[in-house]
Amino acid sequence: MEDKSILLNNNIKMRYLESIHGNRVTNKHVLFIHGLGSSADRWLDIPDALSMYYHTIAIDLIGFGGSDKPTDVNYTIEKFSEFILEFIEKIGISGDDKKITLVGHSLGGYIAVEFAIRNMALIEKLVLLDSSGFLKEPTPLLEQYLNAANYPTYDNVRSVFEQLVSQPWKVLPVVVNTFITWISSPGAKYPFLSAYQNSTTTQIDLSRLKSIQDIPTLIIWGRNDNLIPIEHSKPFKQVFKNYKLKMIEDAGHAPFIEKPAIICELLHSFLSEKN
Repeated sequence: MEDKSILLNNNIKMRYLESIHGNRVTNKHVLFIHGLGSSADRWLDIPDALSMYYHTIAIDLIGFGGSDKPTDVNYTIEKFSEFILEFIEKIGISGDDKKITLVGHSLGGYIAVEFAIRNMALIEKLVLLDSSGFLKEPTPLLEQYLNAANYPTYDNVRSVFEQLVSQPWKVLPVVVNTFITWISSPGAKYPFLSAYQNSTTTQIDLSRLKSIQDIPTLIIWGRNDNLIPIEHSKPFKQVFKNYKLKMIEDAGHAPFIEKPAIICELLHSFLSEKN
């Protein structure tokens, strides 16, 4: 994956990773959207592996990772959706007959749904991994995550991260330290708090969700997700008509980290299916 950045309006820089395997031209575009407090790098080698078949892009949302973190932005789901539309227009994968598949994790899933509702003509398929969007209030573990972001000691962050996976030993010190370094960087806490407050107190309107009910959708959930438990998938299942649900055993909130080979194969199988 090539590490790139692009300037959006108001000179806001968005960082992203992009790969077209062997510079092969393809009309299949797949955009990966990470979750709260994360970045494009957390998708590991999955976008690169899928670039054998598709044009893959993993973004750092504005406010996160290596993207700019403006303090005059209200980091709502709608605002993230606007940034992503501007991004794909800037890099030339919108308009005409070009469509894109969105792969969103957690907060990224909520953003992917909002983007699809607003820009249905641009969407080919959706993949939602342990998606938010139907939280009426923060779950207890989300509250602990916020506390760890506000007070990023090694013990606080590690305690939360150990609850995000199926088995605590899977949390490596480098992952904990990377988060602490990022959240302690200038301007990082404001976007985290703003996005947290918006995404944990708002919900997807079911009447709006019905407008995209026919989009082919793959819903993936870690069986042991303590951050956004499996019951939060129910509204998606009630509304979507053309969906598949895959439960990932022995995995928590980010199954693509604990079971990357399984997730990569699920994605490839789903993406290669005829609509």
